[in-house]
Amino acid sequence: MVRQAAIDALGDMNGTAVVIDPSDGRILAMVNQKLALSPGAEPCSTIKLTVAMAALSEGLVTRDTMVQLPGFRMNMTQALAKSNNLYFEELGRELGFERVKHYANEFGLGELAGWHLKGEQLGEYPDKPIPESEGGVGKMCSFGQGVSLTPLQLGAYVAALANGGTLYYLQHPATAEEVAAFQPRVKRTLNIAKYLPDMEDGMAGAVDYGTARRLRANFTEFPVFGKTGTCSNDGTRFGWFAAFSEWPQGSLVTVFFLEGGRPTFGPRAAELTGNFYRNLWDHNYFQGKPVQATATATPAQAPAAPAGTAVGANQ
Repeated sequence: MVRQAAIDALGDMNGTAVVIDPSDGRILAMVNQKLALSPGAEPCSTIKLTVAMAALSEGLVTRDTMVQLPGFRMNMTQALAKSNNLYFEELGRELGFERVKHYANEFGLGELAGWHLKGEQLGEYPDKPIPESEGGVGKMCSFGQGVSLTPLQLGAYVAALANGGTLYYLQHPATAEEVAAFQPRVKRTLNIAKYLPDMEDGMAGAVDYGTARRLRANFTEFPVFGKTGTCSNDGTRFGWFAAFSEWPQGSLVTVFFLEGGRPTFGPRAAELTGNFYRNLWDHNYFQGKPVQATATATPAQAPAAPAGTAVGANQ
C-alpha cells in the first residue's frame, strides 16, 4: 500500500520517492530505484536542515535568536519556514567551513546511507569550501552548492530528526523472508534531542504557512514537518521535499526528489507528499495500526565507501 501510494503521488513527474520507518531505518518504498540509489544532486535548500542543527549544537543560536541581516532581522523558525538564504549564509560564515563539514559528516552526508544496498552510489561532501567568488561557505549553507546529496542520505538524516537522534543504516528487505529476519542497524547516535523542538517549529511552519504549504491543499489530518529545496544545474531543475509526520501510531519519513523543467520545484514536491498522505489516509492505512514500539537496533560499523518567499528565499 505504501509503495502504491507513493507511485500514485509521483504520477508522471520525473523523480523518486523514498519512504522510511524512522523507528528502525527500514525503507518501506523506493519508487524509481535507479534515481533513489544515484549519486544524487545539489541539495538546494534542504541543506539548511544540517546547517540549522550545526548552529543549534554549537550554541550559536536558538530558535528565538534574532539574527541581524541586511535591512531586517529573523529567527530560525522564520528562516526555516520561509527558506531564507541570507539567514543561513550568515550562520555558515559564523560557523566556518570546518564546523559545517564536521556536522554534515556526522549527519551522514558523504557516506553511504544504506546497509549493503545493492547499487547505492555515494553523494559527496567536499573537503574544502567552494571559492569565495562563487559564494564560499555561505552559498554552501544556503543552496548546498558544491555538495551532492542522495535521497537516501537525506532520508536517513530526517529519520534521525524524527526519532530523537538515532542515525540508522537504511535497509530495504524485499522478500517475506527478509522482512521476517529484519534487524535494525545503528550507524551512530546523534546528541541532538534537546535541539529538536527548535528545528520542529520551523519545519512545521514550512508546511503550515511557508514554502511547503501546498502540502496542506490535500492533507490536513495530522502534523507534518518538512523542508523544501529548489535549484538548477545546467538547465535541469531540482525540486526536493523531505519530511516526517507525527501521528499516534508512529511516524513516516518521506523524501520526494524531482528533476526536470519548469514545473520542477520544491513546493511541487511538497504538494506530491500531501498527495501521498492523502492516498494512505483514504485507504485507511492509519486506522487500526498498533502503537509503534521502539526498535531494538544492532550497532554496526560503516561499510567502506567506494573510491522561499521571504527576501533571499530559495524554496
